[in-house]
Amino acid sequence: MGTVLAILLVFVGCCTNVVFLELLVRDFPGCGNIVTFGQFAFIALEGFILESNFGRKKPVIPIRNYVVMVTMFFTVSVINNYALNFNIAMPLHMIFRSGSLIANMILGIIILKKRYSASKYMSVALISAGIFICTIMSAKQVNVATDPSKEESAYAFVRWLIGITMLTVALLMSARMGIFQETLYKKYGKHSKEALFYNHCLPLPGFLLLSSDIYSHYILFNQSSPAEIPGIGLTMPVMWLYFLINIVTQYVCIRGVFVLTTECASLTVTLVVTLRKFLSLIISVLYFQNPFTAWHCVGTAVVFLGTLLYTEVWTSLRRSEVKEKEEKTQ
Repeated sequence: MGTVLAILLVFVGCCTNVVFLELLVRDFPGCGNIVTFGQFAFIALEGFILESNFGRKKPVIPIRNYVVMVTMFFTVSVINNYALNFNIAMPLHMIFRSGSLIANMILGIIILKKRYSASKYMSVALISAGIFICTIMSAKQVNVATDPSKEESAYAFVRWLIGITMLTVALLMSARMGIFQETLYKKYGKHSKEALFYNHCLPLPGFLLLSSDIYSHYILFNQSSPAEIPGIGLTMPVMWLYFLINIVTQYVCIRGVFVLTTECASLTVTLVVTLRKFLSLIISVLYFQNPFTAWHCVGTAVVFLGTLLYTEVWTSLRRSEVKEKEEKTQ
């Protein structure tokens, strides 16, 4: 599979996935657990057949390390899902999670004792400023959108603060998981597909703790209005149709990212994922008409400017230009 096709899979898969996730959460904001369970089960089944050869292939990285990684991965997924129940709009959810660079840098300094260039610190400052702007603007919208009653407005604001706290915890834990995974890869070698399988297979028993919530949304999905499956002519509840498309597109998205990491430099992968997040945000705002003020635009632009600065895109472009000039002169 070529680089161009991998990039296409990332953009098509991830952006389509975000659209159908928002279609689901707009009608059932608390459906994140059943959606995550479906994604995990599908990817685990695919990995069980193709990666582990029906359980006959032993993992290169010891299972105990995957248990630690999976605990963090599962917790991050659940917290991010529940955050949508606390007055967190999807655009803010996506913008906030774009701050992963900040969390990675902070934990990298603390845990790995890393030191970064001035441009890296500048990029983190920009990302922090962008997220701060969007967060403050969303906080104002929470107060405006609620009933004039002071009690209800205060209750909505407190719920929003809880959601922001949950996103912050998930962001830091996700960064810690990334550092842990980086350490494992240095020790045992890169086994991204194996990690993808175990990260989705081992957490499945944990969904038993969420079984009541998953079952309640299973009932709600069954009660949704019927919709015709394109090209087949059969009908099924529309929420289940969105659910299936979301699962398939999630798989396409993850597979695209995996292929990209094996064929491209990390700079290219980061840039593609960053641009994909930006496109997903624009689609969410335009298609679903989410509240997005001029200050949100400023904050979003600053976040992605900081992310691009972090990836040193311009430095790489300059190096390429210098190299081309040198080759021409020779």
